[in-house]
Amino acid sequence: MSRRMALTAEQLPPDGGRAILRVDGRCLLLFHVDGAYHAIEDGCPHQGSSLAGGKLEGMYVRCPAHGLRFHLGTGCLANVPEMKVAVYPITVEADGVYLTLPGEESAA
Repeated sequence: MSRRMALTAEQLPPDGGRAILRVDGRCLLLFHVDGAYHAIEDGCPHQGSSLAGGKLEGMYVRCPAHGLRFHLGTGCLANVPEMKVAVYPITVEADGVYLTLPGEESAA
């Protein structure tokens, strides 16, 4: 089962920005692009480099180590969909913004 957690205002980046989230031993990146939030795993599958300092190019973040570009919505490497980073669903509701983590019990 998955677990949904509310994100605080301090955790939410401004439009065009990013934030690092450390949740349950995971390091995630939260991006705010064109009014929508996207959360991905912070680790390039090529050699594990952090994507946190990568250049944001529209809906892609470029790995600063080797230049690989990952789509924020799908996690897929540009032109190579078999290579990807994990993507975590974000929902925006009237009472807040929520991140869904896989494989955990649902929070009340």
